Amino acid sequence: MPRKKRDLYYNKAKQMGYRSRASFKLQYINEKYHLIKKGDVVVDLGAAPGGWLQVAKELSEGTVIGVDLQKIEPMEGVTTIKGDMTSPETQAKIFEKVDAVDTVICDAAPNLSGNWALDHARSIDLSRVALDVAARLLKPGGNFVVKVFQGDMFDDFLKDVKGRFSYATAYKSQASRSQSAEIYVIGKGFLTTALRKGAVVDVTVESLGNDGDGVAYVDDFVVFVKGGRPGQRLKVKIKDVKPSFAFGEIAKP
Repeated sequence: MPRKKRDLYYNKAKQMGYRSRASFKLQYINEKYHLIKKGDVVVDLGAAPGGWLQVAKELSEGTVIGVDLQKIEPMEGVTTIKGDMTSPETQAKIFEKVDAVDTVICDAAPNLSGNWALDHARSIDLSRVALDVAARLLKPGGNFVVKVFQGDMFDDFLKDVKGRFSYATAYKSQASRSQSAEIYVIGKGFLTTALRKGAVVDVTVESLGNDGDGVAYVDDFVVFVKGGRPGQRLKVKIKDVKPSFAFGEIAKP
């Protein structure tokens, strides 16, 4: 019997009208990490044939846009764009529909050659492209999920995602086949500042916050400084970065 005929999620997708067994992967991811909420604007990169688009629409009930080089069969309530996700023209078409994007999702995979090292490298390249596109689309605090094949370049990619989001992790969906090397990288809380945890910056404390911490600014980005007082010029070590503000402490001499 062909493997597809034996596959629980393949059969379940057929029964429920989903275009792909991958639909269940996004369902499980969202149950655990809550990347898509009611009313969210969602963009799916590499969306064909549309299994993730169907689930994104069910979860959001808002604006959902699918982008792919291949034609995506029409889907009620979903906007589809045929084009290269990296091109300015395609991205402009997205912003013709929406002002900001809450969540970017990507379940795309490269064409497989059978050479594992090559396929892993292609997967990482594709995932980096999706990350760069997401960085242009996401609003501050937005969310991201992308499929990656595991291998020796995976840790560096995950580190890059951690550098752009308040929280990032890797997740193996229970709907993925056991023999598959695919894993999903999740980023929550997109950061629009260049500040990163561990950086030491010079600031002037402008005021006090409600909790008594000093309030300073780095390129108009708020930094709460523990123990800081108005008027002080300080070297501050960044302890944590959130989408709209950061926490710091006075750096030791």
